[in-house]
Amino acid sequence: MPRFWVVGEPNADGSISKLSTEVATLARTLAAAAGGEAVGVVVAAEPDRAAGELAAYLPRVVAVADPGIARHAWSVPAAERVAAVLGDDADGHVLLGAGPDGRDVAGTLAALTGRGVLANATAVRWESRLVVEMGAFGGKLVTSSGFKTPGGIVTIRPNMVTAEPSAAAGVVEGRSPAGDAALPRVAVMDSVEEAGAAAPIEEARIIVSGGRGVGGPDGFELVRELAAELGGAVGATRAAVDSGWIPYSQQIGQTGKIVKPQLYIALGISGAIQHKVGMQTAETIVAVNRDPDAPIAEFADLLVVGDLFDVGRALLVALRERTG
Repeated sequence: MPRFWVVGEPNADGSISKLSTEVATLARTLAAAAGGEAVGVVVAAEPDRAAGELAAYLPRVVAVADPGIARHAWSVPAAERVAAVLGDDADGHVLLGAGPDGRDVAGTLAALTGRGVLANATAVRWESRLVVEMGAFGGKLVTSSGFKTPGGIVTIRPNMVTAEPSAAAGVVEGRSPAGDAALPRVAVMDSVEEAGAAAPIEEARIIVSGGRGVGGPDGFELVRELAAELGGAVGATRAAVDSGWIPYSQQIGQTGKIVKPQLYIALGISGAIQHKVGMQTAETIVAVNRDPDAPIAEFADLLVVGDLFDVGRALLVALRERTG
């Protein structure tokens, strides 16, 4: 019977991450198709809240309480504890979110268990074996891959699956860490929030993004004002991030975040394929660009041809009059 293990990532406040609920939903679908079982694993100093929330999506969740983990970087001790939970289940597949911590856990877990890794999956399905789809060449091609060995590790990009709770809540099984930690742990001396990353951009319902066309860091003031007026988040292209105009935490695209907002406003963004793969699943895309033939015109729901500052300021005035 195939088993699909979901490594749940707890947030700083003890809740489960949105990405983990998406991965759990996918695991449950795979288990149903394979006639197998989906099981979650949450490792934290106090895992009860995160494990309980994950159990809304999975029939069984193993909660491993490791008090010492609070003083260390999460990924290495989490991988070690997950490896112990897996035990002799060499055939089980491990599913994680393709965020920074998920990638670190996947690499460490691969070394500990001998499993192969398929990273940044955009879709996963069961066809008598696990089939993993991934983007290649900046999203221009989609590859389908599998594992030669019975079990493997897959990291899944955010917003590829819509999180859906199961009909009935699952059972949480408490467990103590098995033995002393063998791997070296990295102590956390301080924690600093990245500027502009107060709210996860992947979870925003509205995103206003700026590209090379905003001209510089001052141009992002208009982007921020529009986002604030709409109650949304600020995004950016890689060109803007590489130029130092805005932090990496706001980058959207192939090498940044994958987002799925209800409304995506693109200011001064050409719409290159590398950016498109990060935001093309938005429900509504509105682009403002001087060039009517910019690539973004091919997939935007509405293209406004004009100067982004003129259009942006006019939109600000209209929004403020509406709410004034």
